[in-house]
Amino acid sequence: MLLLDNGTVRIGIDRAKGGAITWLSWAAYPKNMVNVADPGRLIQQSYYAGLRLDRRAEGQSKSWSPWSWNPIQGGGVSSWARVTVFERQEGHTLYAETIPKLWDMPDEEAAAVMRQWTSFEPGMADVVVVRCEFTARRAADDRWGPARLSPQEIPACYFTRNFSAMKSHLGGSEWRVESQKPGPPWGKATPPRQAMAFFAPNGQGVAVFSPAATQPWNFGPHGGGASEDPTAGPCLHVAPIDRVNLGPTSTYRYRYWLVVGTEAEIAARLDVLWTKYAAERATLSNP
Repeated sequence: MLLLDNGTVRIGIDRAKGGAITWLSWAAYPKNMVNVADPGRLIQQSYYAGLRLDRRAEGQSKSWSPWSWNPIQGGGVSSWARVTVFERQEGHTLYAETIPKLWDMPDEEAAAVMRQWTSFEPGMADVVVVRCEFTARRAADDRWGPARLSPQEIPACYFTRNFSAMKSHLGGSEWRVESQKPGPPWGKATPPRQAMAFFAPNGQGVAVFSPAATQPWNFGPHGGGASEDPTAGPCLHVAPIDRVNLGPTSTYRYRYWLVVGTEAEIAARLDVLWTKYAAERATLSNP
């Protein structure tokens, strides 16, 4: 694992787990709150493209069939992805290049590469900024076919189950409580400022700000209880969604932010981020 620690927040990426974010803690919540129970959890890149195919004869998971082309940074349904570059850049940025796995298969690498830069937002010790880049390297005539409009998780996040108080930020000190029964299927929310926060019983929370999201977000708990165990099955999920024509050789880029603290602290940071980055969008080449 590579870690950044500025005395307020500790953020970490794990080479053994696809270079995805597997650790997030802060001074007022020193435990890891990222769920790492399997390759589909974590805080990670996840993309969809092409036709939904039944490949059970080739070993496709029965639980995920039929399924589209779905490269996952963490790995496939029962295997972890391969990391080709894993380093700390200039002392303040964590960088990883990953050959993702296709989620629906036990151990099949996707024809793609993911790159990710993780650092702290300048001037904000309690805010992490993550820059993601995905490049597809599929054959133009492969079985999944040409580009078709598909949802993209920007990013897919899984937190420990105790962060179960769910809210959308409305600006200033205003929040909207969101409720959802345990899934999947997940619930849908439309946060007007592209930020949702999740709070533990002690009042500490984490917000995801993803200004590039263009669709309703997926969110909700999985399983019961209020476990603080990062390896437990129960968890809390959120995924901002964009929808694009991800083609066989597309490159897709976006940024998102993680903000930690109390409700008031998070709200103040989100207001600043909204002012600075509300107009930011993802970019897509070779659609």
